[in-house]
Amino acid sequence: MINYLKFLVLIAMGLFMVSCQQEEEVQLEEQASIQEYPEVSKKLEAMHFNVNGLEKVDFVLPGGEVQKLFKVEGDILFTKAQIEGMKTEGGITTKQYRTRNTVRNGSIDILGYTGGGGYGLSKKERTALQWAVNNYNRLNLGIRFRLSYGTNHKSSSIEMVVYHNPNETDAGGVAGFPSRGKPHKYIQIYGLNASNTNVIEHVITHEMGHSVGLRHTDWFSRQSCGQSGESANPDGAIHIPGTPTGYDSTSIMLACFGSDEDGEFNRNDITALRYLY
Repeated sequence: MINYLKFLVLIAMGLFMVSCQQEEEVQLEEQASIQEYPEVSKKLEAMHFNVNGLEKVDFVLPGGEVQKLFKVEGDILFTKAQIEGMKTEGGITTKQYRTRNTVRNGSIDILGYTGGGGYGLSKKERTALQWAVNNYNRLNLGIRFRLSYGTNHKSSSIEMVVYHNPNETDAGGVAGFPSRGKPHKYIQIYGLNASNTNVIEHVITHEMGHSVGLRHTDWFSRQSCGQSGESANPDGAIHIPGTPTGYDSTSIMLACFGSDEDGEFNRNDITALRYLY
């Protein structure tokens, strides 16, 4: 999840002061990406996604199998079929924000992958996953996660898999949105060995949030990434009662995060989840 993690690098190296030439190069790169997939870009933009940086990526599953997926907003994945099937009428909903698709209530079997080849979770990552699952289960929502560890990620009974991608050089995670009442199955995390357990917990909790239908809280401005102004059309967004209408600086669903995250939901995240589930 490139955009989601680069915030840490930008702060550490002071790269927020870029030259006009660098800004122009970034703009040209984003425009080229959008022009390369015009129909995909048009559909995602109609659903109020920030299509700057839209790219087609090789999404690596545990063991090395590759899927071709579209990635938007740094850490959100779609198949082409998902994009083509998205309904635009009525716009997106809620703030905290969600997709039109959510997960049917009930138990969700989640697997912490422990296989070889670098795809298995480390001891620290397994601890962080347990903490992330606890974050959701302690809310007594209509969905509840049942965590196990193993290698049988293709089992039809496993609805979510969290694993490490050894091929990424950045740090962060990536996931997708629900489909047909089920969560997005595969959640990658990567490059977090130097991070403390709370930060890893934050990344996993955030990506699990996408998998059950939550969008970035600051999708409209990506303010957490050091950006400003409207980067996506806010028309059609419907506010969840009890959550703020402006920037929520401590939400776990912000597009970017820092090195001092505690990995916990804030009050507004909890309000949003209880509204949905």
